[in-house]
Amino acid sequence: MSTAVVIAADLLVAVLLVATIASSVRLSRRISGMKADEAAMRSTIADLVSATETAERAVGGLRSSLSECDRSLVERIGVAERYNKDLDRAVAAGESVLGRIEGVVDAMRRGIGSHPGKADAPVPAGSDALRTVIANAQAVAERSARWGGSAA
Repeated sequence: MSTAVVIAADLLVAVLLVATIASSVRLSRRISGMKADEAAMRSTIADLVSATETAERAVGGLRSSLSECDRSLVERIGVAERYNKDLDRAVAAGESVLGRIEGVVDAMRRGIGSHPGKADAPVPAGSDALRTVIANAQAVAERSARWGGSAA
């Protein structure tokens, strides 16, 4: 009986040894797979680090571009505001001149209307400039009347 027990024990050890070898092969395959995954993970992490660095540089470039655009925009707004003030002054001066011209033309019309003989009176010699001014003033007054009476 002792031989049977020894053979049974040897068989049991052999079965356990085969099971251990099979488990070791499976574990070896898993470890190899994990090492391959580890290499892929390291590659992925390196790519992510590289992409992060590139993104950080790009963000820095965008910030500097934004800062430059902001400065440029502030300068342009300042120039536009100065032009706006200049245009406001020019329009006000133009309206003032137009008002004075209208006043002169109205005064001349009233003067010509109250003195019918003077309307055809000759203008003194050498006063071509005066004739030109009168003609221009009358043209401005007529345009002003067509536009609704007053430009101001």
